[in-house]
Amino acid sequence: MKLLVISSYVDTLNAVRPEAEMLIELSKLGVTVELMTQPDAEYRSRFESEGIKVHGYHPRKKFEREAIARIRNILKDDHFDAVYSFNNKAIANVNLAALGLPVKVLTYRGQTGNISRWDPSCYLTHLSPRVDRILCVSKATRDDLQQHVWGNRNKVCAVYKGHDLQWYQDTPVDLTSLGIPAGAFVVGSVANLRPRKGLPVLLEAARDLPADSNIHVLLVGGGLDTPEVDTLIAACPIAERIHRVGFRRDAPALIAACDVSVLASTTREGLPKTVIEAMAYGVAPIVSDTGGSVELIEDGISGVRVTPGSVQEISAAIKRLYADPVACKAMGEKARLRIASHFHVKQSAQALLQVLTETVNGEF
Repeated sequence: MKLLVISSYVDTLNAVRPEAEMLIELSKLGVTVELMTQPDAEYRSRFESEGIKVHGYHPRKKFEREAIARIRNILKDDHFDAVYSFNNKAIANVNLAALGLPVKVLTYRGQTGNISRWDPSCYLTHLSPRVDRILCVSKATRDDLQQHVWGNRNKVCAVYKGHDLQWYQDTPVDLTSLGIPAGAFVVGSVANLRPRKGLPVLLEAARDLPADSNIHVLLVGGGLDTPEVDTLIAACPIAERIHRVGFRRDAPALIAACDVSVLASTTREGLPKTVIEAMAYGVAPIVSDTGGSVELIEDGISGVRVTPGSVQEISAAIKRLYADPVACKAMGEKARLRIASHFHVKQSAQALLQVLTETVNGEF
């Protein structure tokens, strides 16, 4: 089987590695994988060292004559069985480039929401009649999208992006350098300031934390230095124990130094890598029941599930883990083992191979 993948690999290492390594594992399973990405992508050398041919180009906009022509020529000349696009720029151009060609077209969907069969723009990407299969990052994303496709809902399926614990070997950051005292119980949250990430919910939950405890809250992410966040923090009785560090490339090493990780999303999640990173470092996760977050954990065993937007449940979960540090540590260890046993990159490659085979053979 021959597969052309079109994706962007210019993001941070932790962001691109799960997808990239899944494709490398797929090539080891016997699929001839070729890749189209930016010529200066850092991961290019890794792909080429594994024998994957890289076409140094990526579409710059959704409709680009050069992109359509390049993709179409590659698909025609090299006789690919399937083409798999991972972002909207790639998807829109591929849908046009593949018109009239006997190649199967697959697309990637990374989060719930923001798509509808009544939105004409969606027919330029995932809902295009030219798309044969849509691979979602989680079951929640799959279930959400199945409500909007026409015809055979089995064209929408789920394939997790897998990981490997060996990728997560960074030394935890010494949090005393951030003004957090040694021995503190640290609740970490890695999320940019976006409405759906639920930062106000987390900060409101912090108001209910014991004022006489040694609980500290560490906020990591872009956009946190705003008057809105200033006001939310100032309203907390433990305001002096809330620490903002902004965007950090060493976010995984920061969260590895925490006792608990919280993702308080209120809506629209796929399979959050911030939760996966925390689990891989053995940090107990608290996640809201939205998108694929809760698919990562076993509630009460390898994490805690809370209702989206529930200040009370987040506060109660933090206080519960704070009151029993032994149970908190055990939950973190079970979270780490769950990533190894249920979300390994080799499992993802096998699942992707199965979907590709079904799609090429028309067996779905």
